[in-house]
Amino acid sequence: MNNSRPQQPVAGILWMLVTGALFVGVTALVKTLGPVIPATQAAFLRYAIGMIFVLPMMRPILRAGLTRRQWGLFTLRGLAHSVGVGLWFYAMARIPIADVTALNYLSPIYVTLGAALFLGEKLALRRVLAVITALVGALIILRPGFREVGDGHLAMLLAAVVFGASYLLAKRLTDQTNAAVVVGMLSIFVTIGLAPVAIANWVTPDLRALGLLTGVALLATAGHYTMTLAFAAAPVTVTQPVTFLQLLWASLLGYFVFDEGLDLWVMVGGMVILSSVTFITWREAVLKRRTRTPVAVATKV
Repeated sequence: MNNSRPQQPVAGILWMLVTGALFVGVTALVKTLGPVIPATQAAFLRYAIGMIFVLPMMRPILRAGLTRRQWGLFTLRGLAHSVGVGLWFYAMARIPIADVTALNYLSPIYVTLGAALFLGEKLALRRVLAVITALVGALIILRPGFREVGDGHLAMLLAAVVFGASYLLAKRLTDQTNAAVVVGMLSIFVTIGLAPVAIANWVTPDLRALGLLTGVALLATAGHYTMTLAFAAAPVTVTQPVTFLQLLWASLLGYFVFDEGLDLWVMVGGMVILSSVTFITWREAVLKRRTRTPVAVATKV
């Protein structure tokens, strides 16, 4: 696909730095919230509060003239993303921030596999090797037999899978309608999808919890916007490596603010995973192929 828009790599890198800082802010607020309220309720409140940002998108949604099949895809994506967000909140309250951030990098790898299985994308040898490398990175982080692999780690591994499914569905939908509709419908369906589970286990939140979740909604929305600006300013092969700084910042945040300690193996494993994702992106750019693999490995909330 030809793109005549002028490239601004410095601006793209700066916007991605801002994006990383905003998403680390999201993780900090969620970590501060902790298990005060159930994970699914916290996720529901985050999206319910964030619905205010969807209001400007209502007009294009109402005018989109969605088909029955598209409604089905939006529903399926909303359910998948609802599960992923709930698992992400659950993991964030139980394992170190750096672990969540590093394991989050696996989503594009799962998307690569899903694209080959369900979208007919060719799984070339380089992609197979990249996937294997990423899975080795996950083993470095988890180190089963050498450290305790808790429920939070398992929740994050599953979250990466369902986020990958959500992105595969998003790829199908963005080919058929505009981005505002895709983003707006995701927020609506995740709010609806999480509501029954949240209500079934409802714990009345105090003003502090509501304030933290409002901050999460604000920072996450701003982060998705600045990430879009980064991708508009520069090629993803330039901006993607910058996302590794999220892991560095998350590790420092966990060390200085939450007394989690620094785990060198988590950093190494995160670098291995992100390197494999970056390699896939770079190879696709070199071959001038239109990849279906999402290149953003930021927080999925």
